[in-house]
Amino acid sequence: MTFTDPPRQVAWRHKDLREGFEVVFIEPRWTVEGATAAIEDGDGFAVQYAIDLSPEWVTRSARVASFGRELHLLADGDGAWHIDGGPAPHLDGIFDVDLESSAFTNAFPVHRLALAVGESAEAPAAWVRFSSLTVERLEQRYTRLPDDAAGRARFDYWSPDLQCELVYDACGLVLDYPGIATRAA
Repeated sequence: MTFTDPPRQVAWRHKDLREGFEVVFIEPRWTVEGATAAIEDGDGFAVQYAIDLSPEWVTRSARVASFGRELHLLADGDGAWHIDGGPAPHLDGIFDVDLESSAFTNAFPVHRLALAVGESAEAPAAWVRFSSLTVERLEQRYTRLPDDAAGRARFDYWSPDLQCELVYDACGLVLDYPGIATRAA
């Protein structure tokens, strides 16, 4: 599966689980900057992030900040990670960062894996919780489904806490993340 180049700016409306917006700016040299501001369980939050990707959509580094707190992740591209300068062996073998506050980061494994219809792959991620800026290993699996009637790519997404169908646009960016977000622009 081949996706077209992403636009320079995209946005999602977060709904159901949280109410708010995420806006992402994509630089031509594989740097992504974004922010999410939302309300979840009656509490407001804001998260800013900058992620550097390889041309193969493998995470190289990520900086995540929220209200004076900041977290730095560095990946070597071969599955080894550092968090704030120290080794993070619990993330060994991971190629993607996944931000709890972001719909955008679900594009990384879809691009990187380039699954054909019917193929499935494990895609564990370095999952950053927005409330604590802690990083956990999140087991995930993506299974490529046939395109929908409009020709949009569909994937069955599985993690220990969630299973749903994700629909992507021609750029490989999620359009509908059930119960979490829909593409706004």
